[in-house]
Amino acid sequence: MSLKDAQAFAFSLAATLMVAIVIFRAGDGSLSLVPTNEFDGDDSQILVEIVLSPDEDESRTDFCTRRS
Repeated sequence: MSLKDAQAFAFSLAATLMVAIVIFRAGDGSLSLVPTNEFDGDDSQILVEIVLSPDEDESRTDFCTRRS
C-alpha cells in the first residue's frame, strides 16, 4: 500500500470510528494503520497520525499531524 492510499484509508477510518489513527511502517517494510490507542510499537515507526478534531462550529475538521 502506498502512503497516499494509507492516508486516504486512515482518514476514512478515523472519520468512521471517530478515533485517532496512526500510519506506521511495520518490521517487513509495509505500511499499516491502527487506532492510536492500540499501537504498541516504537514511536519511531509512526509516519503519520490522523486526528479528527471538530471545530467549534463543526463545519470543518483539522486532521493531519506528520511525524518525522
